[in-house]
Amino acid sequence: MAEKLVIVESPAKARTIGKILGKGFNVKASLGHVRDLPQYRFGVNVADDFEPFYEVPKDKKKTVQDLAKAAKGASAVYLATDPDREGEAISWHLLEASNFKGMPVHRVVFHEITKNAIAEAFDNPREIDMDLVDAQQARRVLDRVVGYRLSPLLWRKLEKGLSAGRVQSAALRMVADREQEVTAFIPTEYWTIEADLKKEKATQKTAFRALLHNQKGMRGKLSIPDEEYSKEVASALEGASYSVTKVDKKQTRRQPAPPFTTSTLQQEAGRKLRFTAKRTMAVAQQLYEGLPVGNEGQVGLITYMRTDSPTVSNEARNEARSYISEKFGAQFLPPSPRAYKARAKGAQEAHEAIRPTSCFRDPDYLKSYLDKDQMKLYELIWKRMIASQMSAALIDQTTAHVDAKGSTDTYVFRATGSVTAFPGFLTLYHEDADDQATEEKQPPLPDLSPGENLDFLGLQQKQHFTQPPPRYTEASLIKALEENGIGRPSTYAPTLSTIQDRKYIRKEKGRIHPTELGLRVNTLLNDHFPDIVNLGFTADMEREFDEISRGEREWVPVIRDFYHPFQEAIDKAAHAIPDEATGLVCEKCGEPMVVRSGRTGRFLGCSDYPKCKNAKPLPGEEPEKTDIFCEKCERPMVIKAGRYGKFLSCTGYPECKNARPLPGDEREQPEETDEVCDKCERPMVIRSGRRGKFLACTGYPKCKNTRPLPSEHTPAAEQVETVTCDKCNSPMQVRRGRTGQFFGCTAYPKCKNTRPISGSQPRREPEIIDEACDKCGKPMAIKSGRRGRFIACTGYPKCKNAKPLSARNTAQEPVPA
Repeated sequence: MAEKLVIVESPAKARTIGKILGKGFNVKASLGHVRDLPQYRFGVNVADDFEPFYEVPKDKKKTVQDLAKAAKGASAVYLATDPDREGEAISWHLLEASNFKGMPVHRVVFHEITKNAIAEAFDNPREIDMDLVDAQQARRVLDRVVGYRLSPLLWRKLEKGLSAGRVQSAALRMVADREQEVTAFIPTEYWTIEADLKKEKATQKTAFRALLHNQKGMRGKLSIPDEEYSKEVASALEGASYSVTKVDKKQTRRQPAPPFTTSTLQQEAGRKLRFTAKRTMAVAQQLYEGLPVGNEGQVGLITYMRTDSPTVSNEARNEARSYISEKFGAQFLPPSPRAYKARAKGAQEAHEAIRPTSCFRDPDYLKSYLDKDQMKLYELIWKRMIASQMSAALIDQTTAHVDAKGSTDTYVFRATGSVTAFPGFLTLYHEDADDQATEEKQPPLPDLSPGENLDFLGLQQKQHFTQPPPRYTEASLIKALEENGIGRPSTYAPTLSTIQDRKYIRKEKGRIHPTELGLRVNTLLNDHFPDIVNLGFTADMEREFDEISRGEREWVPVIRDFYHPFQEAIDKAAHAIPDEATGLVCEKCGEPMVVRSGRTGRFLGCSDYPKCKNAKPLPGEEPEKTDIFCEKCERPMVIKAGRYGKFLSCTGYPECKNARPLPGDEREQPEETDEVCDKCERPMVIRSGRRGKFLACTGYPKCKNTRPLPSEHTPAAEQVETVTCDKCNSPMQVRRGRTGQFFGCTAYPKCKNTRPISGSQPRREPEIIDEACDKCGKPMAIKSGRRGRFIACTGYPKCKNAKPLSARNTAQEPVPA
């Protein structure tokens, strides 16, 4: 019977699902999207209802051919891509590109890669949901329209290589607005007064600190604006007697946070683990797609990691309660399972929160199978899920009101303390680091009673200044994006990466600062395209995409309503945004010269670009003249600055591109030799690289030929006896690698034979283990690499199968049921 073809996105996911499905299924990976809008063309036919033109990229044509070939011999095709809009779009593109003619094609959706979830999905296949596909098409087309119409304007007016997108521009505005608030903030001085007190005639252990609240009979809190008034109040308190007038006690219930959504996971991983959003999602992807776990084999450890819903299945809640009852006791269980609902209307990127696929697969059980990052993130997800189904924590809070009777006035102090009566979920999980810090700031008060006199120990006067709003961290910016309805789970990490890669923002001690370039881009967009950076507008677009995904709207009218006003704004801005005038005239064409920006900074460029490409440094920033002449064209040479520092450059550039290091430069000058290049017959010189000295052709960059130094140029310490290759009988030479010197065959790359140098530290021989390669059947061995030891097939390089050392099959206890 013919196999059924199953297509997923990644090889890791394919391996996990393949092992679950077993015989009768052929699981292949599409390696992401197989079809998209053209990379270097607009690809949207505006005149024909914004019809997108999709094409298969060159690097995906073989993948599509292989999938089509695999489908020919299959009895059915199952598209098992991710359970969100992008996953639905990938399935549709697979169907369109691979052309499964006459084949029964099914769409299967699951939110966790487990045996039960996979079985249920394949028992209930469906058709491709075109509403979800259209929502993704609308987003893709809109982002292409914005990028291809707006980015060239930024290139002309600011700097080449810039980009502007709908979501990234809104995020940049938030960062820029916060920076403006911080810059404009004027700190205000204020003072506080605290009294150190203890129970009368008691030991120092009963000491506590009370904060001055107000003056007796006064409403509101007493304001102490400066040191002078603080001293005046302190003077009035000299010799005062302190007594307790009232003690308020109450018990509060602190409820656990729901399981993670994409946003809250990125926030918490940023706060607790110092992971960037990009790093968090990369590790979560590994946990979702599956890792080898002892006798269980390849298994998915968490549910789908792109979701805006905190809900969990009844099965998962009941399993969590069973674990809590077994490990913590019945007192840590609430009367009924906790249910959580999404706050955002229309949250449907996935139907469940991010949670472990088995609550009984606790971190201790997995610690020998996961690497450091995987372990940290899994433990965070696991603890959050278990804690969400635990009892509330009971906190006893006490507030003591203390009267300080002076000679003329009476002042009221307050002291607050708290103690945990029942830890509940706090036994396992604190939401963030601030939780414990808050508890430490409110230590428990001694047992106080109204009317009780207190001993006075001292007065503390403290100066403070109001603080500006804090700059965003990645975590707080993601939270702000979510609260404003900007972007969706799959866009948070790429948005932050984009604005950082474009040099619009920089991170300093974990805080996000806009760069000068970012501020200039934001100002231009804010002045001429207020809708693009308007937070409300961006959130409205997301809601319209949601409506498309639910089948409530058509996607073309949504794009049409946006496009025409946007194009008018582009046309208007092209004439309204002036170039920075200089009063200088281009000596080549007579047009005005303007200030432009490039990779190396600002420069003078002709306003008639691209017809006239005349460019030169800004006045006062001209290259420094020298008395040195170019040996190629005899023109004077000047000192310029590049990526690697200053150098000599011919003034005949670009006709003459001669350049060389400055005289006396610390960088080593090439050493001449009698060697001749065997490819172009030019002289060769000795140069230095990361792995030592080598011979290089002087015809570089036209000729990039290099070869090891001959023995006469090798330092005495490196000269060794002549060695012959035992595979091809060619001479062997001393080479350098990451691990030091070794003998390498001179016939490389035809012969790749190497061997250690006599007397050097021998390389560790691979340790053969009792495990066969799951691809070719040859023995596996433990080897060492840049990142430590790992398991690899002894059939290398024909078989390149490799996996982490933690994936080694050893006898393990099965996961508790």
